[in-house]
Amino acid sequence: MPNFIYSALDAKGEQADGNVAAATEADAIQKLRGQGLYPTQIAEEGQGKGKAKIGAKRTAVKRKSKNISFGKAKSNVKPKILMVFTRQLATLIDSGLPLLRSLTVLGKQEPNPVLKSTISSLADSVQGGSTFSESLAQHPKMFNKLYVNMVKAGELGGVLEVVLNRLAEYQEKAQKLKNKIVSAMVYPAIVMFIAVAILIFLMIFIVPKFKEMFAETGDALPLISQIVFGFSEFCLGRQILGIPNVIWIFVAAGGLYAGLNAMGQTKGGRRFIDKAKLHMPIFGDIQRKSAVSRFARTLGTLVTSGVPILQALNITRDTAGNVVISNAISQVHEAVKEGESIVTPLSASGVFPNMVISMVDVGEETGQLPEMLLKVADVYDDEVDNAVTALTSILEPIMIVILALVVGAVVFALFLPLIKMISTMSDQ
Repeated sequence: MPNFIYSALDAKGEQADGNVAAATEADAIQKLRGQGLYPTQIAEEGQGKGKAKIGAKRTAVKRKSKNISFGKAKSNVKPKILMVFTRQLATLIDSGLPLLRSLTVLGKQEPNPVLKSTISSLADSVQGGSTFSESLAQHPKMFNKLYVNMVKAGELGGVLEVVLNRLAEYQEKAQKLKNKIVSAMVYPAIVMFIAVAILIFLMIFIVPKFKEMFAETGDALPLISQIVFGFSEFCLGRQILGIPNVIWIFVAAGGLYAGLNAMGQTKGGRRFIDKAKLHMPIFGDIQRKSAVSRFARTLGTLVTSGVPILQALNITRDTAGNVVISNAISQVHEAVKEGESIVTPLSASGVFPNMVISMVDVGEETGQLPEMLLKVADVYDDEVDNAVTALTSILEPIMIVILALVVGAVVFALFLPLIKMISTMSDQ
């Protein structure tokens, strides 16, 4: 009996590799599914591991699909588009349309080519006998563990349309929260960009002309004018490779950004950056509240949908978006695994506010932990909304004042010697 080498996903969505003895490739797939594994690649031993992907196979009579490609195509689908797809699918299934027919309808009307191709692949996989959650697991770059496991829980409980509606609501609220935070960051970034652009323009084109004019008079310049003229001279200087220093300033800024990105790819660097985000002045509080909201909403949605608590904690940890929060959730997972309460490790982590810990404690005691977690998420969504609104209202006048000071200081430095010169000439 031939031996087949495979790559598969287990019930937790984790990668598993190994080999299985079977008469045919189809028998090998059935054996793996019987073990709770969802094969993504399979090949007979000696033919090269991973060379034979489980793909769509056509016959002259009908089309059979075993398309289990694993993460080969990049996902170019925005969260908003995926959210709309989830909502539409839930609506169609809730109205009584079978899953396969619903996928076919959505596939025909989907304008996004990547999602359209994925929906077609999902329909083929479901038609070939795979469950919907197994089909989703074949596209991990588009459908994360949270999505796959919630759908799996909905299938087992026979409430797929309910779970899909919850998923759509989760995606909507998560996207809304993200948009609020981005909007708080965009305004100061735009104002700073304008300020820098105006400053550079003045330093390169305007200030040098005034400097030449004042140099001819030989009069002593005020301190502020000396500083502005000195900075302009520095920007136009060519100390390295004959390239203006202003270009090197932008190169250094780009290098710093690239260095931080490279640092974020390492374990220690990622932890340092994520920790710094939570302790940033002004923005750190928003980051912390949004992280707590995401934790509570993800865990609450998973548990409400029927996902086991340990598996739900694993998924929540993987989708936390912050290493500090992820480590705290790992501690909670270990404590729950040992039969302890969630509250103790939450409190010991020092990451979660006292109100969250108290509400989780009450939820555990009353047996309403999922509902309490969702209430925590709603509370912190409102707090993030209020914080962003307050921050925006404060930042607007501050940034306008900063922009006025920068431009005003340069104009003042240029016109102060000019006014002094005109006054001297009038006296004479």
